[in-house]
Amino acid sequence: MSLALTVDGVPYEVPDVPGNANLADVLRHHLGLTATKDACYEGRCGSCSVLLGGVLVTSCTVLAADVTEPVVTAAGVGDVAGPSDVQRALVEAGGVQCGFCIPGMVMAATDLLARNPDPTEDDVRRGLAGNLCRCTGYGRIVEAVLTAARGRAST
Repeated sequence: MSLALTVDGVPYEVPDVPGNANLADVLRHHLGLTATKDACYEGRCGSCSVLLGGVLVTSCTVLAADVTEPVVTAAGVGDVAGPSDVQRALVEAGGVQCGFCIPGMVMAATDLLARNPDPTEDDVRRGLAGNLCRCTGYGRIVEAVLTAARGRAST
């Protein structure tokens, strides 16, 4: 089957997609957009999280053929000026190590801050709860999200 998708503001025509392909596979393996990671294929790790029509989803659990809304990946949350505030804060706080969980963390944090611009530490931990990190122990990631929130509040 052929799919028409808009990813990070760019329209794509994707030919020859199996009818049972999930969105994560289409993003990575058909479009070559590797910002979205694929780890568990069960929606348990969060590494494949994207915004689908503004809603945070694990793209490995979404049938690509059902996608009609725009998709935003971790590569699409910044702008022409550079990385987003969340992405910058993660780097500055040392919250990026192996990088495998970071796209999902970026997407979960972006979603959280859009819904709750002044989160507490507990809010951040709950907002990131669907994302598994094997390297950082979460402390630096949580601090980065709080830093991004403070930065938004001061502007």
